[in-house]
Amino acid sequence: MFLTLLDFLFPRRSLTGEGSAWVTDDELRQLQSRPVILETAQLRAQGLECVDRIVAVADYDSVPMLHQAVHLLKYKKVRGVSEVLGGLLVRASGEGTRCPTLCPVPLHWIRRFSRGFNQAELLAGVVGRERGWEVQNLLKRTRWTGSQVGRHRRERLIGVKDAFAIRSRMHIPARVILVDDLSTTGATLNECARALKKAGVKNVEGLVLALG
Repeated sequence: MFLTLLDFLFPRRSLTGEGSAWVTDDELRQLQSRPVILETAQLRAQGLECVDRIVAVADYDSVPMLHQAVHLLKYKKVRGVSEVLGGLLVRASGEGTRCPTLCPVPLHWIRRFSRGFNQAELLAGVVGRERGWEVQNLLKRTRWTGSQVGRHRRERLIGVKDAFAIRSRMHIPARVILVDDLSTTGATLNECARALKKAGVKNVEGLVLALG
């Protein structure tokens, strides 16, 4: 009854405004793309020395509909979109034979408070549920880094330097997959990987919706 009332007061609009679901079947088809994978050698050539692999659902500029979906989740705060976007991550993640631990990239408490949630946690929750993989909030932000939007590559790398640390009394797994919505330069994923490897994690990968 309560959800019905909410739908009446605040009717759902799809990404294109043409459907009554947050994402229609046609829009979902437009969101799907061939995953973009950056292997270790490519990452090292870019100066990212800690993260071992990054898998993205798509290149950001190649799937315009993805811009709208991520914006709806992060800035319009429509949590329901995380189920659809998380499903895209599930497909991009592949089956694999080893069971990793999923770790959402943490938000600073100020950003989390203002948004009301961490979108990376929502996405990791979907992947963990569908794959049967454990989700652990292994990391915390140690300082406010501000927005990365509009910063050049070097500024991004400096801005997140040593901005993450392992939470106290955490079990340290051998393999971790970091989950986030976007990765532009890979700087955030790399710094998260740095903190994880200092704590004893052997292999750290990134799983994101989009690169670029």
